Amino acid sequence: MTQEPKTIAIIGAGIVGVSTAIWLQRDGHKVVLIDRAGPAEGASYGNGGVLASCSIVPVTGPGLLAKAPKMLLSPDQPLFLKWSYVPKLLPWLRKYMSHANAADTTRIAKALTPIVGDGLNDHLALSAGTGAEKWIKPSDYMFIYDDRAHFETDAFGWKLRRDNGFTWEEFEGQAFHDLDPSFSPDLNFATRLKDHGLIADPGQYVKDLATHVESQGGTFMRADVTDIARENGHVTGVRAGGETIDCDAVVVATGVWSGPLADILGLDVPLEAERGYHLEFWEPNMMPTTPVMVAGGKFVATPMDGRLRLAGVVEFGGIEAGPSKAPLDLLRRNAAKAFPGLRAKHITEWMGHRPATSDSIPVIGEAPGLKGAFTGFGHHHIGLTGGPKTGRLLAQLISGRQPNVDLSAYSPARFTKAGH
Repeated sequence: MTQEPKTIAIIGAGIVGVSTAIWLQRDGHKVVLIDRAGPAEGASYGNGGVLASCSIVPVTGPGLLAKAPKMLLSPDQPLFLKWSYVPKLLPWLRKYMSHANAADTTRIAKALTPIVGDGLNDHLALSAGTGAEKWIKPSDYMFIYDDRAHFETDAFGWKLRRDNGFTWEEFEGQAFHDLDPSFSPDLNFATRLKDHGLIADPGQYVKDLATHVESQGGTFMRADVTDIARENGHVTGVRAGGETIDCDAVVVATGVWSGPLADILGLDVPLEAERGYHLEFWEPNMMPTTPVMVAGGKFVATPMDGRLRLAGVVEFGGIEAGPSKAPLDLLRRNAAKAFPGLRAKHITEWMGHRPATSDSIPVIGEAPGLKGAFTGFGHHHIGLTGGPKTGRLLAQLISGRQPNVDLSAYSPARFTKAGH
């Protein structure tokens, strides 16, 4: 049974915030979207653009601890650190690396599957009738390896995918090159998963969804939220742009910038910026037929509207520092290796921040101790794919309906501050 219509303030106009707004409007609620920059100005703009339902295997797989030092010292590995940031990073990094074992990786994959496992259909349901659906392209998703032996080094991750309901086809040698001739002859093995998709322009997609929110009576406000007002243990408003906006509930969905607001809600979330990069090859002379993950370079190549986007790399260096040169150089080298002969009219570069919780699981649900305060952030690499499902779950909770997903793994309560 849906409760009486409420006014909900949603902080953050990326894919999670905008999805939450749309599902709340469909339940009859009034929404106010608040963002410091505008819709899709962060990770929702610069992501890989893949609806990557099978991306349930966290970076912290078993064996990472042994591999990480070597990776950090090699300019050809997709893991980078700004060394000056290490002292600040260490407490988070210790927690993060403590999950690099088989038991935790298995648990994390099981938790991520309900959020992303039906990503294409979640996006189709979200965007239906909004004008943004034109950006969604159903497609296969391929993972490309040097050869079968290279593929078998990822056996643990593929077993996790199978255990969580994913199936795939395998292509070797000429069979793979017949499937897509864009790739280097050095790449000789691929897996192909059905029922995935891509967003042909992720930034415009989220902007179009936000425009729909406004067309349905939603309000957009460009401001920094500095506080959350409360009375008798219940949210009554948010303080933004020097004024207090009255509301019955609030959703914190500001990605990597959610930490200070979570702190106000009595949560101590170990959250770091996992800096990601992309290159866009505009009007390229070749285009893969589907989005692909090139396993050797850990980057995604996605055919988009007028350009080929290559996205990937993990860099830890906080939110203050500007882009580093080495990750972009690596993406360029990897592009040349995977797509020999790739040319483009021009190439653009981007760096953004993925919100990384120390346990690789997003924080979704009602904050303990404050009625009407909800969180939806911390999605690492899967924010675009999992945004619509996260928004729908939050709308159900706010409307007083019981979601048909066990939400305990995502609970903000796991990060309750001592004394709260």
